[in-house]
Amino acid sequence: MWPRALELDAADPLAAYRPLFIGTDTDLSYLDGNSLGRPLQRTTADIGRFIEESWGGRLIRGWDEEWLELPQAIGDQLGRSVLGAAPGQTIIADSTTVVLYKLIRAAVAAVTDPARTEIVLDTDNFPTDRYLVEGIAREEGLTLRWIDADPASGVSVDQVRAAAGPATAVVVLSQIAYRSGYLADLPGITAAVHDAGALIVWDLCHSAGSVEIGLDDADVDFAAGCTYKYLNGGPGSPAFAYVNARHLPGLQQPIWGWMGRKDAFEMGPGYEAASGIRGFLSGTPAIFGMLAMRGTLDLLEEVGMAAVREKSRLLTAFAVELHDAWLAPAGVTLATPRDPEERGGHITVDHPAFREMTAALWEQDVIPDFRAPHGIRIGLSPLSTSFAELYRGVAAIRDRLQGPGFDKITAVPVN
Repeated sequence: MWPRALELDAADPLAAYRPLFIGTDTDLSYLDGNSLGRPLQRTTADIGRFIEESWGGRLIRGWDEEWLELPQAIGDQLGRSVLGAAPGQTIIADSTTVVLYKLIRAAVAAVTDPARTEIVLDTDNFPTDRYLVEGIAREEGLTLRWIDADPASGVSVDQVRAAAGPATAVVVLSQIAYRSGYLADLPGITAAVHDAGALIVWDLCHSAGSVEIGLDDADVDFAAGCTYKYLNGGPGSPAFAYVNARHLPGLQQPIWGWMGRKDAFEMGPGYEAASGIRGFLSGTPAIFGMLAMRGTLDLLEEVGMAAVREKSRLLTAFAVELHDAWLAPAGVTLATPRDPEERGGHITVDHPAFREMTAALWEQDVIPDFRAPHGIRIGLSPLSTSFAELYRGVAAIRDRLQGPGFDKITAVPVN
């Protein structure tokens, strides 16, 4: 298996990008890029230059000279390089929770048929999404219709067709299941929702930067996602909102703030939303939180999402190989689809020992993450993860399962 890892690294057309990320020159095995991406080397210089020149040099003049335009400028770059979205439909703003709240409320308000009183969601969606929809349903007097999702896979087109109907207003789903890594059929599900006369809001947190998306081609209505995973924006970097251009005229989001007003600096009475996607801003943009992701977006434009997706397939396929060879004999089960076309950038493996084991792995610089009830997620960020790094990490899990004396990851076996 070790020669196989070296062979895959040698053939990897994206291998040259790995040294551009901080920490990749160590023996640490980072298997959690689907939760928090590594920073780029250039980020240190980018932020330092911003402090010295933009913030320190231009001071408040920076707002007029560049900063006010950054949410849409970076949003357009994100749309172009990652989302498959034409300009003017994507903006950087707020946290994922706040952005999703705005989009779901806006979608509900856009449905004028009084018979449409249901929001469809699934039982295994990320907790924030479920909590938000439950709260919005209570606010708006709507009914929840739950799709019973298999935690080892995800929501299918057939399930959506069965759940969505004349009473459906909005459907809220994640493109990639946060636990299993299941990749939903975004175009097929979007079409099914539209066939039912409803609108869809997609959560792209685990897909933006790891798979090809194509929002415009699929005629998606609304989408949101974070930027600190595969986009490497750093802890707490702001989220993004996508609104299909056909919905923008007359659409209203519920959090009216000064930055989303038609003339923000008039400071006048009353609220009239800015035209276009800018009307989805509320408060002052988090400029610092946008800086780091620009480096990754530049790389993604250079590399192309097709190449990123191909490496993601190869990484997860190798992870499944390692599971089958090493972990399955120890009683570990794969909680992720085996078909590479049905999974995103991470796999999940289950074993009762994993809750306690995760902390021990972290102590030896092997860093996956744990998801209840007993899953370890192996998250593989294509630009920064090598096959040898993946090998070392899964070898450490194997050795922990075998017992004491197998807790070193620096001595690489040749089997």
